[in-house]
Amino acid sequence: MLLGEEPSGVPADAAAMPSGVPADAAAMPSGVPAAAAVMARARHENFPVASRVLPRRVRADLLAIYGFARLADELGDSAEGDRLTALDWLEAELDRAFAGAAEHPLLAGLQPTLRHRGLPRGPFARLIEANRLDQRPSNYQTWGQLRGYCALSADPVGELVLGVLGMASPEAVALSDSICTGLQLVEHCQDVAEDLAAGRVYLPAEDLDRFGCTRGELAGAHASGALREVLAFEVARARSLLDAGAPLIDELHGRARIAVAAFVAGGRAAAEAIERAGFDVLGGAPRAGRWRLLRALAGTLIERRGRAR
Repeated sequence: MLLGEEPSGVPADAAAMPSGVPADAAAMPSGVPAAAAVMARARHENFPVASRVLPRRVRADLLAIYGFARLADELGDSAEGDRLTALDWLEAELDRAFAGAAEHPLLAGLQPTLRHRGLPRGPFARLIEANRLDQRPSNYQTWGQLRGYCALSADPVGELVLGVLGMASPEAVALSDSICTGLQLVEHCQDVAEDLAAGRVYLPAEDLDRFGCTRGELAGAHASGALREVLAFEVARARSLLDAGAPLIDELHGRARIAVAAFVAGGRAAAEAIERAGFDVLGGAPRAGRWRLLRALAGTLIERRGRAR
């Protein structure tokens, strides 16, 4: 966990513990989405789009990881029936994938990546644990608690990407954590209304209180002045995190350098979109268009080249 805190009720070593899932979790629950339905979103999201510049084998491994992460999110966000049971099944299926015996096509497709790249179980387990936390009303009192949640929901993806690239040193993972948490925080700012509808608030209560913003204001048709101040504060925090992680770009070369720069640029472009909307995210999540994404990527690469001199 980061900043010495973790979400309430989550042991600090949860990801390293044995799965503890019920023996009957081997049976696939009804409502588990098909692989094609899960991967249909890949062409629109930052993670698979950024990976397009990478060599085919690396891209295939990253798409396999994306498929797992997307499946975990689908089970935690929209699966019919008992979602905790579905997540228990996924953790048991993860263990079967490490044993080379997974049944769901996305987990079976992950097996070669696990075998060839020697990836650890922990980051995958943390992604599942984040979705377990999302099954109860999510309210985070402090930034430290929210960052602890991001250590489960976002940071593992960056660690796995570095694992595929063969660059998962503790120093590189720490920089990646800053990037991933920054990206997650920007997404939280974009999706305030959507998250509230699901019973989740990913804006720290201490920050709402600081600017005099009530939870009721999150449900308005447009952002109040107080909510705009909160979002301006959170977007600035996200930018600082992205800036703190950007030196990771300098440790990479070739296509990997461009891909990681694209992650950083995507976060910066999304932050800029929120700013251009005057921090009014309640009428619809502000998104960056292709041209602004390309401009942000070019700016990020030029910035890092200048720092390297």
